[in-house]
Amino acid sequence: MGNTVRPVGDLLREWRQRRHLSQLGLACEAEISTKHLSFLETGRSLPSREMILHLAERLNIPLLLLAASLALLSANGRTASITCQVIA
Repeated sequence: MGNTVRPVGDLLREWRQRRHLSQLGLACEAEISTKHLSFLETGRSLPSREMILHLAERLNIPLLLLAASLALLSANGRTASITCQVIA
């Protein structure tokens, strides 16, 4: 697979589902509201760099994926999409 551009929220939802967590479960673990998590997943809110780190830690997201998202956030400020290479 090559590089793809996907909304951050889609990736968060995908990783949450891979971990068999509900929005409520992840929100409780991350100590954020379910409403905020829902807004992040649907793109109604854009996550800060700190929020991405916080959620990635709770979801055990691979370092390569996390590094790609943070690099793009640094380059463009806050953004709704990240570029990553999906590794099967």
